[in-house]
Amino acid sequence: MAQTASEAYLKTQVLTAPPEKLQLMLYEGAMRFANQAKEKLAQKDYEASCDLLVRAQKIVVELICGLRPEVNPGLCAKLAAVYTFIYRRLVEANVTHQAKAIDDAVQILAIQRDTWLEVLDKLAEERGAEPAPEALVSS
Repeated sequence: MAQTASEAYLKTQVLTAPPEKLQLMLYEGAMRFANQAKEKLAQKDYEASCDLLVRAQKIVVELICGLRPEVNPGLCAKLAAVYTFIYRRLVEANVTHQAKAIDDAVQILAIQRDTWLEVLDKLAEERGAEPAPEALVSS
């Protein structure tokens, strides 16, 4: 199966991105898929909504799997709880077709993304580098 230009571009972006940028891409991807699922839900296209919610759920699982409790167990436990809540809301939205559950998940993902951007800006300031890239997805 041939890759489209946008798929090839995304693959290159992912393969060459530093870890901190990958984290940002995960937040934004989960938000994008969840928002698209909400649109499909409003159109009563439950199959497309399900597929998009599953994609968002998979990203949240990646966020959970990417935690490194050996570095900071307390912080990782708190983040795991937040990510688990997001995951459960996405699953609930998929089962019950409730847009509110999607809104809850996206709202928390947006907070996580914005916090991550602040961390990247602070690190860049300390290093004397450029600030973090602007968010790609609006909340």
